[in-house]
Amino acid sequence: MQLRIISFRIIDNDLMNSSMLIVSLPYEPILFGVKLNMHLILEYLAFFIGFRYYVFLRKKSTDVISSNNRLSIIIGAVFGALLLSRIVAFFENPIAHVNEDWIFNLNNKTIMGGLFGGLLGVELAKKLIGEKHSSGDLFTLPIILGISIGRLGCFLAGIKEFTYGKETSIFMGMDLGDGITRHPIALYEVVFLMLLFIIIKKFQKSSTSFVNGDYFKLFMVSYFSLRFYIEFLKPNSFYVLGLSSIQLLCLICLVYYYKFIFEGISYVRKKLYVL
Repeated sequence: MQLRIISFRIIDNDLMNSSMLIVSLPYEPILFGVKLNMHLILEYLAFFIGFRYYVFLRKKSTDVISSNNRLSIIIGAVFGALLLSRIVAFFENPIAHVNEDWIFNLNNKTIMGGLFGGLLGVELAKKLIGEKHSSGDLFTLPIILGISIGRLGCFLAGIKEFTYGKETSIFMGMDLGDGITRHPIALYEVVFLMLLFIIIKKFQKSSTSFVNGDYFKLFMVSYFSLRFYIEFLKPNSFYVLGLSSIQLLCLICLVYYYKFIFEGISYVRKKLYVL
């Protein structure tokens, strides 16, 4: 396997600009004469590990939803995610994408559209089969784990994937493959998601006022809020009312969960009042 070198700038008390050597980006190691697409490999690995983790959690828990209904919900999520992930990705830059062929646009996708499309697909499936119970909590941790693995793949793809940030001079800036020190926003997401994973795991083990479905809502509200702000660090080129398509979707998601958000604010206020 071929190992290359990249540098990213760090700042400490004595050095303003120095470099630490790791691996070059985009990271495309060669194994037995074949160049490996690490982004694609980690994307498939994310699906596999996420699903196996879901199966593991379902075996350990008492699922109030029947296997048949759970399967219908998963199918709804898959089709919803497939559709909206492509639509939202297209509107990230429709002027450029309209000139691409249908294969490019079919392969072009975004996790944000996938998440919200999956949510809508689940709600539609539940309505069709008459399922009343919340179904999201069992998927929450596997989804967070899967996205984290996928985002590592995005990071290793460097500027080949539109998950890189604008030029920056702060100490976290990295050369992602074009000689420009940029925000490694994929890594920002990984750190955030791992912290969220730990927090939700602790909530699940402790006695909290969370009800069925709240962990998934917490994930969606937290992640979509993060992505709304992270989009300001991306070099987007298409805006509507000063916002990118991802940011508009984030706002739609937050409006969708407005009751949960207000309940959370009210809960925090009560806790602070007690203190």
